[in-house]
Order: sequence, then structure tokens, then C-alpha cells
Amino acid sequence: MTSSDLNYLTVALPKGKLFAPSAKMLADIGYTAEGLSEKSRKLVITNEEEKIRFIITKTADLPTYVEYGAADVGIIGKDVLLEEGKDVYELLDLKFGFCRLMVAVPQALQQEKLSDYAHMRVATKYPRVAERFFSSMGIQMEIIKLNGSIELAPMVGLAEMIVDIVETGRTLKENQLIEVAQIHPATARFIANRVSFKMKFDRINRMVEDLKTLMEGGVNGENSSC
Repeated sequence: MTSSDLNYLTVALPKGKLFAPSAKMLADIGYTAEGLSEKSRKLVITNEEEKIRFIITKTADLPTYVEYGAADVGIIGKDVLLEEGKDVYELLDLKFGFCRLMVAVPQALQQEKLSDYAHMRVATKYPRVAERFFSSMGIQMEIIKLNGSIELAPMVGLAEMIVDIVETGRTLKENQLIEVAQIHPATARFIANRVSFKMKFDRINRMVEDLKTLMEGGVNGENSSC
């Protein structure tokens, strides 16, 4: 970390559904920059007056940027933190982006107990989460990593089960899938690089306290989802 880096606070924001409520929440406590937009072609967007830099990353990459210090702080979903397992400080549950990681199967395959699904194939974007969950239950499964349209896997015979993130469960119903187990609730979290948290403690701690105050006022984008 150079002396120049110490003058700036670099904030990582995720592309996708969490971007807008995250940017609004930060703007509400005074952290913004001209041209800050998910569609911006700039890789780094800077507010020189306030010494704030923003970077916009792919969701799965954001914890890596924070872990290695390319960003001091960031906002990301708990589901991503669980899957990526990066060495960062999780400072605050921001209470928006409400979703849950769960296990679902086609209605025709529903069993009485989770152990009845042993040795089946599980399609998921979250292979580490899935492996840990089933291992904790003493159930051996075959995990298949996919990057999109997880609900398609049981429909075409690629897998019997899925592990995915859901909000309302509407997509599951539309594809004749039924939830059989919840793994973990997921909301947006404010995270920090471990070194940055020490070197820039005053600025980062002030952000945390301002975010807490904002949340207590009930204007934190509470209606946003995952």
C-alpha cells in the first residue's frame, strides 16, 4: 500500500441487482462520485475532492479485490462470501438484498428425509456451499458446477437436485421444483480488507457508523432483493 493509496478510500461495488441499492446507500451517507454507474466504461471512478475511488466488479470477483487490497471496502451478498471464502472482515449486515440459499428438487422426486437423496447429482453455482452443507449432514452427493439457468438441470436430466439462491421461490414453482431444505439466509454485507481496516480505521469505522445510523432511520433500500 503506497502513500498515495493511503490518501484514498477505494470502494468495490458489485454489478447486478445489488449495485443500485448499494450505490444509493453510500450516496445517502455522502460517498459518491460523478459518473458512478453500473454501465460506466471507466474502470475506476474517482471523487478527487473526497478522496474516494469506486471500482465496479463482477459479483464473484468482489471479495478477491477486497482480500488482496485492490479495494479497501466493498458491498457483497452473503451467498458470495460463503462460496468464495475470502479472508476479509465482515463488518455489517446491511439488511437488504434478502434471499436464501436452498436445496430444491422436482416435485416428482420429493422424499421424506434429506438423506433419501444421497448419491444424487446436484447442480449449482455454489459448489463449495453445497459440498459443505451435504457433508455436514453426512450425505454424499455428486456436485455439478453450472453458471446459469440452474433450474434447467433437473428438466433435462443433468441433475436430480439443485442448490441455488432464491428470493420468493416463484421461479421454482414455474419449473415444478420444490424447496426441501434451507442452507443459509443471505443479505448484502459491508466488508473490508484486513490491512486497510487497520491503516484506514477512522475512515472505515466512520462509514460503518454512518451506515448503522442510516439503517436505523429506515432508508437503506429495504425493499431491494437479491
